[in-house]
Amino acid sequence: MSTLAIIGAGPRGTGLLERIAASAAELLPSDRPLEIHLVDPYPPGGGRIWRYDQSPLLRMNSMAEDVTMFTDESATVEGPVRPGPSLAEWAARPEEFAPYQPVADPAVRAELRSLAPTDFPTRRAQSAYLDWVFRRAVAELPPHVTVTVHRDTARSVSGPPHGAQLVQLSDGVLVADQVVLTLGHLGAAPDPRHHDLAAFAARHGRFHLPPAFSSDVDLSGLAPGEQLVLRGFGLAFVDLVAMLTEGRGGRFVPAPDGLTLRYLPSGREPVIHVGSRRGVPYHSKTGYRLQGPPAPLPRYFDAAAVDRVLAGPGPLELRRDFWPLMAKEIGFGHYHELFHAHPERVELPWADFLNDYDRLDWYTPELAALVARSVPDPADRLDFEALDHPLTGLRLTPDALQQHLRDHITADADRRADPTHSTDLGAFLALLSLYGQLPRIMATGRLTADSVATELDGWWFGFFSFLASGPPGFRLRQLLALSEAGVVRFLGADLRVEPDESTGTFVATSPTTPGHRVHATALIEGYLPKHVLSRTEDPVLRGLARNGELLEESGLLTVSLADGRLLDPTLGNAPHPRRTALGPHTNGRAYTAFARPRTNAPGFRQNDTAARGLLTLLADASAVAQPATVQGLGELRRRPLQGDRRVDGQALSQ
Repeated sequence: MSTLAIIGAGPRGTGLLERIAASAAELLPSDRPLEIHLVDPYPPGGGRIWRYDQSPLLRMNSMAEDVTMFTDESATVEGPVRPGPSLAEWAARPEEFAPYQPVADPAVRAELRSLAPTDFPTRRAQSAYLDWVFRRAVAELPPHVTVTVHRDTARSVSGPPHGAQLVQLSDGVLVADQVVLTLGHLGAAPDPRHHDLAAFAARHGRFHLPPAFSSDVDLSGLAPGEQLVLRGFGLAFVDLVAMLTEGRGGRFVPAPDGLTLRYLPSGREPVIHVGSRRGVPYHSKTGYRLQGPPAPLPRYFDAAAVDRVLAGPGPLELRRDFWPLMAKEIGFGHYHELFHAHPERVELPWADFLNDYDRLDWYTPELAALVARSVPDPADRLDFEALDHPLTGLRLTPDALQQHLRDHITADADRRADPTHSTDLGAFLALLSLYGQLPRIMATGRLTADSVATELDGWWFGFFSFLASGPPGFRLRQLLALSEAGVVRFLGADLRVEPDESTGTFVATSPTTPGHRVHATALIEGYLPKHVLSRTEDPVLRGLARNGELLEESGLLTVSLADGRLLDPTLGNAPHPRRTALGPHTNGRAYTAFARPRTNAPGFRQNDTAARGLLTLLADASAVAQPATVQGLGELRRRPLQGDRRVDGQALSQ
């Protein structure tokens, strides 16, 4: 009997379990029984972030047809491809997908019945899908593999590199031959800057909220009508505003023109002053499909192109060495859609354009000239600089800024809802394709530390999120209504917030509105917490770091990007033979837990590699820890642990 402990039973742990189920029959002989223990205080499948127990106002920023947990014909995995339904396909006919179990909440059942493929589901609907994915993965395990779920928090992991690993739970010790940390998105204690602001707020009786997960925050301390500065304009901002408006009884109703929305306040809302580095909200998600044939991606940022860059000597930088190829790939997706779906708006045949585009580098006058003569309307051209810094150079009065932002948001929402601008979706799909090579570049270790910190973790992920991870279009329509109602006020770009001891207020300023100062009695950092290992909230990581058994890279847990093995300083920075970590708390960064169908998702590939490696080790009797290697191991193995256990292939009780 061998034992695998998976700490974290959310989407990443569930995805790993699905890949274990796919390969277990091949790699784990029937005479080698395996116990799998999943440890998570939150329900398996959804975990903390996607649990059912959160506000029904909170939505996904992906369409239902763009969410899957399963490999398909695009997957380049070594293990078996096990196709499964997307969220949209499962919602349309859940009774057809075993093991069927009716969704308990009637509101969620009703949402799933009416869910269109291009709808943006609630997070509770995604929770129901992930619950089913988890139950399917368990049901597909062979009979000699059992699963026990522990609704508990793992306190620590210890044990020698070549012996049993001890996972401390609240009700006992779990002894495992292999441990995997699939911890998902983790919080961290506030950094010193936020400590200072919290201390200021405490001195003056003000409200201050550091970066946090929106579904976990307590906003009851904000008074009706209170002046609030909300710093951040991304998805956390969208969630927080929903909870502070609709969540407090306000309503959106159609305006008399039938095209826009009006907001009817409840009177319980604060006045929300919002700004950020860019000063504008993330771009809306598109609400349509490609109008032309899909572009054959990748074309310029493929393995061969990356090989050519890596063949050069010396350290590398993302923006200098790779971004020109990445930008050209995004441009290819954009112009491929323009020329194929909207040929009336171009002046050259696609073959002629592509012939010149192929041979020209992105940042050259020749390429700019090619685009200018081929694409007459500047609105059809791709301009990254204008996209990235939309308020640069603007100096406006506060009232003029409100109208300027309303015009900007209206134009973006209109464009992203209009398939005549489907070039945006072409660029988006090319943007996603870049993640096919980024993990490989990171694995080389040749990006400079400064490039990793400021270009990869700083600029690139921020730029990607701004363009590709924005809210559904209806959220921007709601934001317009909130602005018209005076509930939301825009502050501008390059926002600065300073505490003012003389007034006991947070003072917000922006160069977009010179001389304008907003005094607020509340401050919310409206963005997700950035995981920093030295300040992690996770007790397992804290303990391993305290013992010097972890490496950190830009605040993230350093693993072997080939298979997710933890790199352990006590082993000379070699991969730990019994500890693996997968997910956003690692330096893998880009490995999301679920993905769009038919994109050969890097996260699925990594799950497959890790699952097959674990099964191979667990099937090898010589690699399984013997009781004599740990004092008292026999007693620990017999010690009962509370959990829900899989029996005879049936789903676990929830």
